[in-house]
Amino acid sequence: MRTHVVDHPLIAHKLTTLRDEGTDTPTFRRLADELVTLLAYEATREVRVSAVDITTPVAPTTGVKLASPKPLVVPILRAGLGMLDGMMRLLPTAEVGFLGMVRNEETLEASTYAERLPDDLSGRQCYVLDPMLATGGTLAAAIDFLVARGADDITAICLLAAPEGCARLERDLAGVDVPVTIVTAAMDEKLNDKGYIVPGLGDAGDRLYGSAGSA
Repeated sequence: MRTHVVDHPLIAHKLTTLRDEGTDTPTFRRLADELVTLLAYEATREVRVSAVDITTPVAPTTGVKLASPKPLVVPILRAGLGMLDGMMRLLPTAEVGFLGMVRNEETLEASTYAERLPDDLSGRQCYVLDPMLATGGTLAAAIDFLVARGADDITAICLLAAPEGCARLERDLAGVDVPVTIVTAAMDEKLNDKGYIVPGLGDAGDRLYGSAGSA
């Protein structure tokens, strides 16, 4: 597994405002959207392309286009939905699947409650959207799910990550023979006793949508 913490002043600037408890929901949602697009730029550096011949107004040339099968973007419900527009702005021709996973707040284990994905993901590059890589249980379960369906290259985009979550991914995915990359805006200090990232930014789902949608 490869972890890439994107070091860019614009990313750090937007992340600082996201962290601020005084940032209201509309501003949080807009900045999360912008931040995801910046992270997606880094995350798609190795997206698969194929050569294509075109003619410019001046002369014939050869360029590239996204290869088939198209990349699959998979937001993890519900908070991952807040990252979808930012990702699709950069990769508008990708297909989108959905994976609903919930974390038991006592055991911190993740379980799947809904999915809308192709049955066969053979040969597909998948981009998983999950705002917070905290304990790592949800993301590990999601990656296992995609690998079981045949995905052969997985990149997860997270706003924040914790060392404990990355360590768990390394352990849980040790037997997975598929390239896995984590792209994040920051590696924070630790998890607290409730499994929240410190200093973090709070509950990403609540800050995107309000507490009415909490599980």
